[in-house]
Amino acid sequence: MLGNIVGIEENIVLINLNIDLNKIQNLIGLMVIMEDQEKKIVGEIINIKNNIGYVNLLGEIKNDKFVHGVINKPSFSSVIKLISKEKIPMIISIEDFKENEHLYLGTSPIYEGVKINVDVNNFFSNHFAIFGSTGSGKSCSVARIFQNLYAKPNFVPYRSSVFIFDAYGEYHNAFEKLHDVVPEINFKYYTTNTNEDMDKILRIPVWLLDTDDIALLLECDKPSQLPIIEKALKLVTVFAREEKLVIKHKNDIIARAILDILTSGKNPAQIRDQIFSILSYYNTSELNLETQIFQPGYTRPLKQCLLIDASGKIRDMELLMTFMQKYIDDTLELELPDGTFDYTLKDLKDALDFALISEGILKSEKIYDDYNVLKVRLHSLVTGNYSKYFEYGHFISKEQYIKDLLSAPGGRKAQIINFNINYIDDRFAKTITKIYSKMLFNYSKELNERASIPFHIVLEEAHRYVQNDNDVDLLGYNIFDRITKEGRKYGVLLGLISQRPSELSDTSISQCSNFLIFNILHPIDLNYIKEMVPSITDEIVKKLKTLQAGNCIAFGNGFKVPVFIKFDMPNPAPSSNSCDIKKTWFIEKR
Repeated sequence: MLGNIVGIEENIVLINLNIDLNKIQNLIGLMVIMEDQEKKIVGEIINIKNNIGYVNLLGEIKNDKFVHGVINKPSFSSVIKLISKEKIPMIISIEDFKENEHLYLGTSPIYEGVKINVDVNNFFSNHFAIFGSTGSGKSCSVARIFQNLYAKPNFVPYRSSVFIFDAYGEYHNAFEKLHDVVPEINFKYYTTNTNEDMDKILRIPVWLLDTDDIALLLECDKPSQLPIIEKALKLVTVFAREEKLVIKHKNDIIARAILDILTSGKNPAQIRDQIFSILSYYNTSELNLETQIFQPGYTRPLKQCLLIDASGKIRDMELLMTFMQKYIDDTLELELPDGTFDYTLKDLKDALDFALISEGILKSEKIYDDYNVLKVRLHSLVTGNYSKYFEYGHFISKEQYIKDLLSAPGGRKAQIINFNINYIDDRFAKTITKIYSKMLFNYSKELNERASIPFHIVLEEAHRYVQNDNDVDLLGYNIFDRITKEGRKYGVLLGLISQRPSELSDTSISQCSNFLIFNILHPIDLNYIKEMVPSITDEIVKKLKTLQAGNCIAFGNGFKVPVFIKFDMPNPAPSSNSCDIKKTWFIEKR
């Protein structure tokens, strides 16, 4: 018998120890059972002071099964014993390991040799988060988890689909040889390094993007900018297709813009200059500055009709208005692209240019400021290096595009799809991760059989992308928050890996159900975890400061109680080693 109960304070039981602490192993972290005639209560020794053991209550043993949570406190007459190592898996792991149901994570650093296993459904059917300071073992643990998952000898998770957004290009080394271990498993790799093979470069067909995607791509910051993007997308259905329709629509837009200017009430010089500006940049073969205007007895080019006479007026104002009316076509209707035809970023730029003049960009300084910034950003994208990521050599539907992402050479299924986003800046990387996550989420929502193709989206350095940003104000939602709130029922699950949890979206963290937390020292992050993460206690927070590299505290739906896990080193390891200063600096003097 370990001792007797001398006090109970909320969830802590105080035990007067009757053993010689100098002759026994360290008791901190060990499990005890407090048993009387009616119940068997399980707790963990969390502290010892003045021969008093402080035991945190964890659960009960009922019908030889551990049940987490305590309703009734132990009686003062309880017999208190240390739980034998053989029975510990009942509490911190899974006793009857089944290869097709369970996953090995690591071992217990408290009970040597005891394996920590988790139920695959309880872990992977929920969003999970892995936190820890740099060098604490996050990347290695992620690599080890998936290596263990895909190295099962008899049961292959063939239909799994894991999308890893790799901030540093670390995981290629850890997963590229999975096929050699289990032939049915395939690793697929995309990169933002444009110097690599063409077929490995990340490419998104621009015609698969909708208004919200384009808004993120152009870094919109005002909801008032969305209608102009929507109009540009409607116009691109014309610009990218039949030339006859293009001219008709262009003429209609130009004519309407010029009519707006002619009736704006501005002085003649302003009217002349704005019309010249429009027709210098936006024109067609039918409607331009040289277009011939016929009058009884003579013909002259349109630009001459803009001359200001001696009285300071544009004498041919009514003639111009009548002429422009011929190009107005009220029967023209446009719809948003439906993904059934392809177009380029340049097509979209041309469409946006015309959308801008149709909205009277030259009539109002405020409209000009709000909209012209979109034009500048799209032009920079079209002419910049990032345009390569939207160049797709042939038409492909969204459904086929996603199927191609999931296909390995030879038509085999790819289980891990790795996106190396190391070669783009954080702002663009955030947009890319949002576009892909939204595409996968929408695809899953449209499946006939809900959650029939689960997608796991794993975000390394998630604090760069899953943030409390302005998406909700701009679009009405944040895609990561939406996935964490709605994704489970559609089979779209997030894995957030971060060294700065305090910079993550509050909503996304609050929806995570499993946590692996490695060593964390930053007080802001520690306090944030304490406030935001469900079921975390002061004792767990204290332990986080002293964890060794490769060790974590795991808790959530997948675990019966908070448990220490020591991960095996992955083989091969991800390319996440720190700089070797000694090897880099020193040379041998000869």
